[in-house]
Parts: sequence; C-alpha cells; structure tokens
Amino acid sequence: MNRDTTALFDLTGRTALVTGASSGIGAAIATALDGAGARVLRAGRDRARLGPDGISADLAHGAAGVIAQADARADAVDILVNCAGSNPRPPLGDIDDVLYREILAVNLDAPFQLGQHYGPRMAARGWGRIINVASTQAHRAFGNSGAYGVAKAGIAGLTRSQSEAWAPSGVTANSLTPGLVATPMTTAVLADPERAEYFRRRAHTATLGAPSDFAAAAVFLAGPGSAFVTGQNLCVDGGLSVT
Repeated sequence: MNRDTTALFDLTGRTALVTGASSGIGAAIATALDGAGARVLRAGRDRARLGPDGISADLAHGAAGVIAQADARADAVDILVNCAGSNPRPPLGDIDDVLYREILAVNLDAPFQLGQHYGPRMAARGWGRIINVASTQAHRAFGNSGAYGVAKAGIAGLTRSQSEAWAPSGVTANSLTPGLVATPMTTAVLADPERAEYFRRRAHTATLGAPSDFAAAAVFLAGPGSAFVTGQNLCVDGGLSVT
C-alpha cells in the first residue's frame, strides 16, 4: 500500500469516543481505531476491560456522565461511535412503560444526546465522523424485536438527520448494521443450535459474524477516505439482509 492510499485510513491525531467498548463489536471497533492511530476513549459498563482511557458509565441513566468524563480527558472528540446496546428481548406485550424507556434510553436516546453534544462541535471545527451501530431488526422483525427494533429503526433515521444537519460542515454520519454476530448480547439466541444454524444458512457466507468483521468498515467510515460517504447504512452481515 503506497503512502497516499495509507493516508486515506490514517487516524493519527484524531480522538475517538466509542460506547459499548468493553465487549463485542464496540471493543473490536475501539481496537481497530486505535490501530489506525486514533486516541480512543472507551466507554462501557465493565470498567476493568476498558483500559487507561476507560469511561465507566451506564447509558440507561443518560449520556451526561459519558460526556463529562470524555470532555475531561480530551479537548475534542473527532470520531463518535455509538455502539452501546441493550436488548432484553421480552415479548412486546410484556414491555411496560418503564422497560420501554430503559431500552430506548440506551439504544436511541444516548446516541441522540451524544450526537447533539459532539456534532455541532465537530461542525465548528470543520471535520468529524459519527458512526451509529444499527441492527437488522431496524428493518425486519424477528426474535422479539420489541422496543429494541423500535430504537434501532430510530437509529437509522437519526443517522440520516445527523448527516443532513452537519455534512455541509465536514461531518459525516453513517450507520453499520450487523447480521447475527457472536457477542454477549446474542448469547441467548446462539444457545439454541437450531436457531444459530438457521442464521448460518440465511447468510450468503454460511457463517455467523464476528466482532472483528467490523474493524475495517469502522476505520473506513472514521477516516479521511470516506469524506463523500454520509447518511448511509452499511450492512456487515454476510449477505443476510439481501436473502
């Protein structure tokens, strides 16, 4: 790879904030951004797995704590990755108002709040990247989508709105949609061998996803090479979404 091509993916001098970074897809994205040269602020509930720039916070209680800790550690956040998620998977009829608000707080409200804080600041500097992690359940219902599906459908719309608001000032906003990926959040699903095999058959690759599958996509969307890519949803799902 020549120097000009390498520069398209070089994040040296950039600071990234990644939520949900203590495990799964968030952890893989944080590691990838670090490998591309960014300073990475990792936010999550498992403080022991976050490293020296770790931010311990539960987004079910809002994003203010994450914002305060991130701003205390860095003068600016150039790359925002909203990956934290919560999907308890009760049937829709069993979801009361309290649980509904808890699910939306993590999956939709926090990305909105973080975007509202960092998006205008990125725009004022003339450069920024917002990457939201969506879900196949934003587009189709399966496995008790419930309020989680509602929240992730909202993420798709939020991404487009963030792009419309700030892309003219050099801030791109895009989303990544996973297929079925082996993470702590999908443990209950993958505990059923028949169901796991069903998703393997549905994917064109005949495999389940892994958190590492998101590394290259995240580095691309976070870097200078994606300046003309905004308001888009990139499915990293082995072809699941087109079957």
